[in-house]
Amino acid sequence: MLDFDLGNTFNYAEMAHLIFPRPFMVERGHYDGVAPGSWVEYEYARIRRLYDTLGLGDRTAIEFFNGGHEIHGVGTFEFLERHLDWPAPALGKGE
Repeated sequence: MLDFDLGNTFNYAEMAHLIFPRPFMVERGHYDGVAPGSWVEYEYARIRRLYDTLGLGDRTAIEFFNGGHEIHGVGTFEFLERHLDWPAPALGKGE
């Protein structure tokens, strides 16, 4: 954590609750060594429960992929296009 002892003061779900009702996306590589997958799934479930309880479950998502601690981007770009009203990328036009 960049701020001293923030990780021992609040858990990740509590910090993520601070951005509600904004869209919230998590990417999780199956081989990410930062934290066990079960921890990530548990914290995300707590966030999803808040969004679902308040009727905004469609504003949050988690994507699992084969990889490590990296930006996968596939589901995230779709999520951003949907929630930020971005235009779909122009594929195959040499740009």
